Amino acid sequence: MKATIKTQGRQFAVSEGDVLFVNRYPDTEAGSEVEIKEVLSLGEGKNAKIGQPYVDGASVKGTILENKRGRKVLIFKKKKRKGYERTRGHRQEISVLKIHSIQA
Repeated sequence: MKATIKTQGRQFAVSEGDVLFVNRYPDTEAGSEVEIKEVLSLGEGKNAKIGQPYVDGASVKGTILENKRGRKVLIFKKKKRKGYERTRGHRQEISVLKIHSIQA
């Protein structure tokens, strides 16, 4: 079964067994169970259910495999002819989430 979910400010099309990289869930550790109730659509083809905005009674359960930091993104700023240059880096905190069940 497939579902479209909304979590951590982003939308994902998922099925059972998928692994997602999402913004870090607060106050969680590796092995924590997560239940996502913001299911936008469920199923596919003629049997699809579309939520208004969410499908009633549907949820997606998953397990956090690990919490880590993403790759570094460099931000470089420069102003011409002023001698101003600045380099900063950012690493996003992410959670690796494995989907193990979709319930209608």
